[in-house]
Amino acid sequence: MHPALRLVRAGNLGVSFVGTVVGGLVAHGMGIAGSLDFWAYVLLAAASTAFVTAGGNVLNDLEDIEGDRINHPERPLVTGAISVQGARILAVGLFAGGIELALPVILVYPLVGIILAVALAAMLAYEFRLKAAGLSGNAIVAGLTALVFLYGGAAAGDALLLAPFAAMAFFATLSREVIKDMEDVEGDVARRTLPKSRGLPFAGGVARSAVVVAIVLSFVPLLWFVSLGSVAGIIYLGLVVAADAVFVVSIAFLPGRLHWEQTMSKVAMTVALFAFLAVAFR
Repeated sequence: MHPALRLVRAGNLGVSFVGTVVGGLVAHGMGIAGSLDFWAYVLLAAASTAFVTAGGNVLNDLEDIEGDRINHPERPLVTGAISVQGARILAVGLFAGGIELALPVILVYPLVGIILAVALAAMLAYEFRLKAAGLSGNAIVAGLTALVFLYGGAAAGDALLLAPFAAMAFFATLSREVIKDMEDVEGDVARRTLPKSRGLPFAGGVARSAVVVAIVLSFVPLLWFVSLGSVAGIIYLGLVVAADAVFVVSIAFLPGRLHWEQTMSKVAMTVALFAFLAVAFR
């Protein structure tokens, strides 16, 4: 893969793009049927999400160079495949592009602009202040993941309907972020992460608790706006139970098998994304 694509973490961009589209489809509630305006706003918002996420990933690598020399020595800034100055220019350009793409949507749905401003502020606060603060930094990252779904819902005119999905995404991501810090505990020399300050067993307990909350929240849509007797409800239930089962596996062996547990958490989040999509066909 080209160093620039590795720097922006191209795989993650696809997830953020799709997450925004899913948020829009769930808010719309008519499957993939929609007007040209609907699809234009949702796709512009999704592209905006991808650009801002890419900018945040570049900024993250810029701020993490020393830690990455130990934890991720293959990263492009560590190997010198991309210069620090080049990465700074790329980050600014990506953030600017993300804002520009969102402008037509903001003119119709101002909430999109508010969510974007909150996301940018949170991203900058994380990189320059809260990254080294442990659990609060993990919460910022989890919050940014949750905002992806609200952003897509806002671009379709109904962010409130995405609240339970955003909450699920928050707690699932919080668990994964804590597990990642547990895996990187040796190289996090400049960060006061939860496993460094409170130990691996305590951090494992936090990760487990977050998953339990996410699992409980996964049944809220069935009590709110999705009929269990409908096709969408049946598909959602089947997929969300599968996702919940994988989430349980992702915390089963903590604080051991950390890389495997983190991978299982990512698999569970992917299955959950398909469950969310099923709700769009309610």
